[in-house]
Amino acid sequence: MKLTKFGHSCVRLEKDLKVLVLDPGSESDVDSALSGANAVIITHEHVDHFDAARVMPLLEANSGVTIYAPKTVADAIRDQASASLAQRVKVPAVGEPFDVAGFGIDAFGGQHAVIHPLIPVVANLGYLIDGKVFHPGDSFTVPEAVATSQLEVLLVPFQAPWSKTAEVLDFVISVRPARAFPIHDAMVNDRGRAVIEKHLASISARFGTSYQNLESGVGVEL
Repeated sequence: MKLTKFGHSCVRLEKDLKVLVLDPGSESDVDSALSGANAVIITHEHVDHFDAARVMPLLEANSGVTIYAPKTVADAIRDQASASLAQRVKVPAVGEPFDVAGFGIDAFGGQHAVIHPLIPVVANLGYLIDGKVFHPGDSFTVPEAVATSQLEVLLVPFQAPWSKTAEVLDFVISVRPARAFPIHDAMVNDRGRAVIEKHLASISARFGTSYQNLESGVGVEL
């Protein structure tokens, strides 16, 4: 399996000539990420994870793509979509694994991390792909299936309005994957990144995790 990051929280997975894309949002290179995609999975409704204005035309143009998303996102897509695309929009059920484009997916729900008590909390789904890669969306919740497995790759929300560095570190320590790559990092500058990465790399290593930055457009083999 090949994993390529396309900015912020957008990740493209390729296996056996099939392509799965997660969270094509406003801070991502969605055109490159979605090229030839067989399936798109969305964690939640925020525009940095699903940019409807940019993504919908690409989905309409791809007659073979299937979309999985929380109900609020799925309903919004169906309201805008053609009849053909609307039929290809699915809502994952937590606790009911599914297969799409040759990938085995487990969905875990469900709320976005709290930004502030005055800001409404939206639904958020995390996804475990082929038992190897966990994309949590905007949440530090660790599902039991992830905590008790030998996870190969954790995609770590690196910096956000709803988090602090201590929580990022605790998330990695709780999961203890073999490797950790950053997502949700479009809002941090280079100086801030260097500080956070210094802590992530050193502390992750103490718990058996190799942390590595992943530049947009650069792929790694899993």
